[in-house]
Amino acid sequence: MNTADLGLPVEVPSTALFTDQYELTMLQAALKAGTAERRSVFEVFTRRLPHGRRYGVVAGTGRVLDAVTNFRFEAGMLAFLGERGIVDEATLKWLADYRFQGDIWGYPEGEVYFPGSPLLRVEGSFAECVLLETVILSILNHDSAIAAAASRMSSAAGGRPLIEMGARRTHELAAVAAARSAYVGGFATTSDLAAGFRYGIPTVGTSAHAFTLLHDQERDAFRAQVDALGADTTLLVDTYDVTEAVRTAVEVAGPELGAVRIDSGDLLLVAHRVRQQLDELGARDTRIVVTSDLDEYAIASLAAAPVDAYGVGTQLVTGSGHPTCSMVYKLVARAESADPSAPLMPVAKKSTGGKTSVGGRKWAARRLDAYGVAEAEVVGTGPVPDELADRQLLVELVKGGEVVAREPLDAARERHIAARANLPLSATQLSRGEPVIPTEYLHLPSGS
Repeated sequence: MNTADLGLPVEVPSTALFTDQYELTMLQAALKAGTAERRSVFEVFTRRLPHGRRYGVVAGTGRVLDAVTNFRFEAGMLAFLGERGIVDEATLKWLADYRFQGDIWGYPEGEVYFPGSPLLRVEGSFAECVLLETVILSILNHDSAIAAAASRMSSAAGGRPLIEMGARRTHELAAVAAARSAYVGGFATTSDLAAGFRYGIPTVGTSAHAFTLLHDQERDAFRAQVDALGADTTLLVDTYDVTEAVRTAVEVAGPELGAVRIDSGDLLLVAHRVRQQLDELGARDTRIVVTSDLDEYAIASLAAAPVDAYGVGTQLVTGSGHPTCSMVYKLVARAESADPSAPLMPVAKKSTGGKTSVGGRKWAARRLDAYGVAEAEVVGTGPVPDELADRQLLVELVKGGEVVAREPLDAARERHIAARANLPLSATQLSRGEPVIPTEYLHLPSGS
């Protein structure tokens, strides 16, 4: 069980068929041609950020490590591939023994990135590396998109806590990954119990409008909830009349009422009115939680409102308009044999229409200005300049097929807070703009 090191309670099933068929047919052809064992380097990067975004956020690295560890072709899978004639017997035999034995380096989870950043570098034989393309991209593209949206929302919230509550707005398994990514990006809690169970994310939740509608009177619903959960609970006050509901809530729970939630209407106006009413009723410590299809712009518009926490669903789990990061997985270098001493040759597709790539095995470093603020993402091949040696971004994740960098999710969350704080202040502006720092290239091979 690959999650045992962190005490996580759920095993990840085999990920071997989370792939595209052409990866297996390429494998079969390479095995027949005698090129499958050539030492190769693949890199994950994106050519551009989503339109208007100023930085990206790396998320899903821990799930990638799980996926690579569990990339095993089980008997039923091999039978499926054979019965469909997807690959031949020789390839099936090779797949039966598949274990990734290579090395993986990457930006640590929670780090920020920019166009051209080599977010993940996968090294090994062509055969073992090419099979991982789809599962790696599906995880990183989804999780990083959610984390970027979460980061923008947490910046807009200005320190007020955010609740992830988008499980009902996406696929049930994607919801768990989304809650994990939101936590990395700055959210404090989730309503999704599967995410809490699997990743240890704090969970919250009290009641919906259905609970109020179940009872003959709103007062009865509030009384039942307080009796069951205590006065520190959160009462939903917009089922009927907000003013009357707030009055009833304080009468039932007393001034120790934990919070009220507002899920509709003009949130800015209603929040001010509710805060005034709560204070007049003596419930000065009662918090106000707002929900209702929020995004980073709506959160920012409530900065002056007496709001204590935000609940976000649909816009978060769909990446707030950008559900993918357009990351790609490209072969950037390869040798002429499996010999570890054989030199790596840079390779790159020549293309027009913005789909170009840069050959060569790359490193990355972030250059800081005199004030310690990031001023450039430097990507290069060959020797790392001395002045950037201690600013390198890639860390070793897998060595010889063994995961060497598993970490608690809180470490990724804290890393993101620190990484975002090191960017220029304009990084947190919600207005559309270019990447907040440029990407510079050094020592690139000729013709790449």
